[in-house]
Amino acid sequence: MALSETSTEAGSRRIARPVPLRESVYSAILEMIVSRSLQPGQHLVESELALMLGVSRQPVREALQWLKNDGWVDLRPGLGAFVHTPTVEEADQLLAVRSLLETESARLAATRATEEGVARLRELCDRGRDALAAEDVTTLVELNAELHREVMKMSGNDVLVELAGQVDRRVRWYYTPVARHRGEQSWIEHAALIDAIAAGDAARAGEVMSAHTEHTRRSYLEHRDDADDAAPALRGRVH
Repeated sequence: MALSETSTEAGSRRIARPVPLRESVYSAILEMIVSRSLQPGQHLVESELALMLGVSRQPVREALQWLKNDGWVDLRPGLGAFVHTPTVEEADQLLAVRSLLETESARLAATRATEEGVARLRELCDRGRDALAAEDVTTLVELNAELHREVMKMSGNDVLVELAGQVDRRVRWYYTPVARHRGEQSWIEHAALIDAIAAGDAARAGEVMSAHTEHTRRSYLEHRDDADDAAPALRGRVH
């Protein structure tokens, strides 16, 4: 048998390598940050994270460095690692970009919608209302993200999908603290968006999505302002 044939056969049978431990640790810590299990500003102690994740401190240290490089963690000399606290400007800029991407995706989705796609969106919307009634914030945030991803995929624009994927985690991060506050209104807006997509009304779909993402942006900024106003009082009680 020729060497080239042998190489081809071997390549087709190549065993997938396991994900390096530091990558698994990175993903685990990042998910805790995005879900707000680890809050902005929270001190990240290597030994505690290592114990929680069942690993040594080395992969935790490496993961924290990666998270710092990606803007999720701040490393302060002499103090250690802390979950990054986004500035108002950071959040405002990202949510503004998200609005542009999703408004265009909704407009395109309305021109390419299928019965199956619309049915999937309605299913997610129904499940979102159920999660809201159950006050299940974790599921609510996941379903919100999934519904937006489905609209994005329905647009048929691979570049939009890729760009949206790059901001997806940060959008979830910002949305989690306002999910309950946005409440039923958010899902009323989702239903109106789905109706516009189902009707093939691109202008209306874009208009609804633009207003929807703007409401979320304002809710986040208002929530941030409320938290900032409450902080001095809380600090006073601690001292």
